[in-house]
Amino acid sequence: MQLFNIIRINAKQYFDRIRNEHLKQNILQAIPFWVASLITGLIAVFYAKLFALAEQISFYFFHQAPWSIFITAPVCFIIAWLLVIQFAPNARGSGIPQVMASIELANPKHNYKVDSLLSIRIIIVKIASSIVMALGGGIIGREGPTIQIAGSVFRKINQWLPAWWPKISKRNMIMTGAAAGLAAAFNTPLGGIVFAVEELTKTHISYFKTALFTAVIIAGLTAQGLLGPYLYLGYPDIKNPSAFIFLGVISVAVVAGLCGSLTAKWILALLKWKAGFKKLSDHLLFVAGCALVIALTAFIFKDVAIGSGKELMASTLFSAHKYSPWYFPIIRMSGSILSFTTGAAGGVFAPALSAGASIGSVMAGWFHLTAVNSNVIILCGMVGFLTGVTRTPFTSAILVLEMTDRHNIIFQLMLAGMTASIVSMIVDKHSLYDHLKVQYMQDILKEEITSVNVKNDDEQP
Repeated sequence: MQLFNIIRINAKQYFDRIRNEHLKQNILQAIPFWVASLITGLIAVFYAKLFALAEQISFYFFHQAPWSIFITAPVCFIIAWLLVIQFAPNARGSGIPQVMASIELANPKHNYKVDSLLSIRIIIVKIASSIVMALGGGIIGREGPTIQIAGSVFRKINQWLPAWWPKISKRNMIMTGAAAGLAAAFNTPLGGIVFAVEELTKTHISYFKTALFTAVIIAGLTAQGLLGPYLYLGYPDIKNPSAFIFLGVISVAVVAGLCGSLTAKWILALLKWKAGFKKLSDHLLFVAGCALVIALTAFIFKDVAIGSGKELMASTLFSAHKYSPWYFPIIRMSGSILSFTTGAAGGVFAPALSAGASIGSVMAGWFHLTAVNSNVIILCGMVGFLTGVTRTPFTSAILVLEMTDRHNIIFQLMLAGMTASIVSMIVDKHSLYDHLKVQYMQDILKEEITSVNVKNDDEQP
């Protein structure tokens, strides 16, 4: 009996020690995610305030002297482009394709290559370039850049861990950072989680679900603590929509999905054409030309032709003017294409949502819908256009749902996303981000091959 008690006590001590070690390891593995999430939330808030201020300044000068756009747009566009090509070429554009490429490259063979896509330098240049673009009236968003910024934060925290720290998957760290970034940018925690699952990860979510949920919560709470529990758009009136509104939902989803995928196609075509430029002056002329086209459009059509488009969305959803002219979507789409292809930093999330809202507003006028039904169509247009660009129907639906807190139309939003996703396949089987991710990976791996060849040449006698 005494021997049994000794064995029992020793066994209990052994398992307690194992349990304590396991708990200690779990806590140590969680701390980097907590720290990175807190930093991400703080940077996202700082960036959001700067971006909003830049847009306010842009609109102020435009309203005071509309002709000034012909000066501010070219100057700001060129400065924003120069910041990127001079200090961090991979800070250009949205940032989401860079994060996707980083996830693919985060393996023992190519891990060091991720530093050119995610770094402190990227964070600084991304913020600076996009802010300057916003000052110039560029039709860009801050949400995609926030995702690359967050991925960079999580990447650096992972790199700074001491050698004795429990190992953390580099891919999971980057994916979690991207989800936290989207959650902090839009104040949409579910959207961040769905985005990580639908767009970024090829790994089963059970491997990193705790870290993902925790990071999204901490980053989101940090942003909420500083900005308040805001909604990105507010509470549009969608009480008791028509029972037959689903016909309008399908119609707007088809049009918005096709327009979104065509916008992505035009962006890729322009980027491919630009890749053939041999001289720096060619790029300079292209950037200046894009700025002048946007300036001329703004001078003729006023506010609709500049900015991220948040004001346009708010106007159509919360004012009595539900119906937009037929040319509003064309202006928003063309402006987004020109702004994105300059090579400066700036995302397509907010511009895509505003373009979709304008399509919904135009079609609401065609169908002579009531204010409530118009709002439903506008929100579904936002989902459809964003899906056409990104091919993430569930992320798009959840984002718009969380931006407006209107759960009673979740099925309409999901129907719009699925319809847009299907019709987008007519234009291209892959999303804008998929194409750009492949391009980033090819460029980086080509640099590696080139450097190896140069090294071999130097070693020859």
